[in-house]
Parts: sequence; C-alpha cells; structure tokens
Amino acid sequence: MNPLLKKAFSGLVLAMFASVSSAQEFALAHISSPKHYNIVLENEHVLVLKMVLKPGESDRAHRHHNETVYFQKGGQLTITEEDGKPFVADVPDGHVMWHEAWAHQVSNTGETEVIAIIVEQK
Repeated sequence: MNPLLKKAFSGLVLAMFASVSSAQEFALAHISSPKHYNIVLENEHVLVLKMVLKPGESDRAHRHHNETVYFQKGGQLTITEEDGKPFVADVPDGHVMWHEAWAHQVSNTGETEVIAIIVEQK
C-alpha cells in the first residue's frame, strides 16, 4: 500500500475509534458490516458468523462477544484495535483462536481471500 495512503487510512481508523469509549458502543460485526459477515446460526447461546474478506477489503469497526474463530482460509490481516493501534497477523489456513470480547476493525492486506467462522457466546 502507498505510504501516504496507508498513513491516511491509519488516521481515518484512529478517528473512528477516538470518539468511542467502550466496546459496548460498537455494533456487532454482522450489523456493522453485513457485506462481510453472514449469520450461519443464532440461538439463545451463540451467534455463528461467516466472515469473508477479499484482498484489499476492510470491514467497519465493530465488536464481538467472547469468541472462538476458525480460519478456513487464512491470510494477512491488519487489525486495528479500539485504541487505534494496528497490528499485522499472518493467519495460516485452519488456525483457531479464542478472544475475550473486544472491538476492532479488520483489513485484508494480503493477496488471498480470508474466510473465518466465528462463534460468539451470548
């Protein structure tokens, strides 16, 4: 990514997070970014989502409850946390992770489509 464009993008993401004080104030992923998150199952116990991000795509800032994520197809993701600090994750195919409730924004900065199945506790 062009360094000036990257700097502008980082500033935009930081501005999105600067006005929010709590992860609870963000919409859930499928509400914030319905183009990228589809409901697979929802009941009184869990919300199961399928996330698809093509190369160069980004979702909107959102939150998750405690979650387990299975990356059916991994790739390079840049994740910007609620405090505005980004980090790069090179996620392999088949990777599984667990994370406490959090707010963030995800960009596919790699060259392959990323597909993840997210199981959130309610």
